[in-house]
Amino acid sequence: MAPFRFAVQVSNAASGAAWRALAGKVEDLGYSTLFMPDHLGEQWAPLIALTVAAEATSTLRVGTLVLDNDFRNPVILAKEAATLDLLSEGRLELGLGAGWMRDDYDQSGISYDAPTTRVARLGDAIGIMKDLWTEGRSDHAGDHYTVAAAGFPSPHRRPRPLLIVGGGSKTVLGLAAREADVVGVNPRLTEGFYGPEAIASAAPEYYDERLAWVRQAAGDRFDILEIQSLTFVVSVVPNGRELIEQMASGFGMTPEQAADSPAALVGSVEELVDTLERRRQRWSMNYWVVHEADMEAFAPVVAKLTGH
Repeated sequence: MAPFRFAVQVSNAASGAAWRALAGKVEDLGYSTLFMPDHLGEQWAPLIALTVAAEATSTLRVGTLVLDNDFRNPVILAKEAATLDLLSEGRLELGLGAGWMRDDYDQSGISYDAPTTRVARLGDAIGIMKDLWTEGRSDHAGDHYTVAAAGFPSPHRRPRPLLIVGGGSKTVLGLAAREADVVGVNPRLTEGFYGPEAIASAAPEYYDERLAWVRQAAGDRFDILEIQSLTFVVSVVPNGRELIEQMASGFGMTPEQAADSPAALVGSVEELVDTLERRRQRWSMNYWVVHEADMEAFAPVVAKLTGH
């Protein structure tokens, strides 16, 4: 079973100096990785900001959680990712997804295709990028891309590790299980926004189903995968029962379901250590992501569990 590690997701900072200081703080608190999402609105361009974060730190990994495949040509992205991985000496964790937030597509004018189309396009893109990173060339003629390109530069780490995230589709989680090194399992987001469907799908029983899909698709690979969960509610408190009951009411779950949902981490440090151990046993989840606002309060849990 993979050892625990932890990450922080951030979107921007007040200034360049504040961004560098934030990256240093994430590193000093013992987190493995600083992740950035990939949306329009009030967030910085991830690959540029992550390059600066990598320069401001020495051991911290930097990653995307996750890049929308529809926003970038895979040949261009392969070059940018390989360059950042090379310059950071292997500290890039590239995360990819099929895209889900409808508002991003509406703002940019990019076609919001059916989920099956977006997932198939992601699969093609991953094949192209892997060829560029490992073979040094891709000659691909498919339904979504036709490319004939050399891969330069080579990434620092070969084969280049990959994170793929999904939640609503057996197809995308199957793709992740076959192609990724880290599989992120999220609530269902096929509505294109955080709506009732996403909230309902944060119940633990949904994660049982999703991890069964991953296990089936991964086969013998499952034991070498890391399983990641992005949290949406984190509260390090001596007694979190009241908050759990409020969550249960708002989410339409029982208190027991809300307490066990991987979307939330509520309780004392000791309780959270036990909670994470139980969730690793149940779902093999070893890689947990919190948001910037929660990183200091959650740091004692990171100190107790990292590497175990």
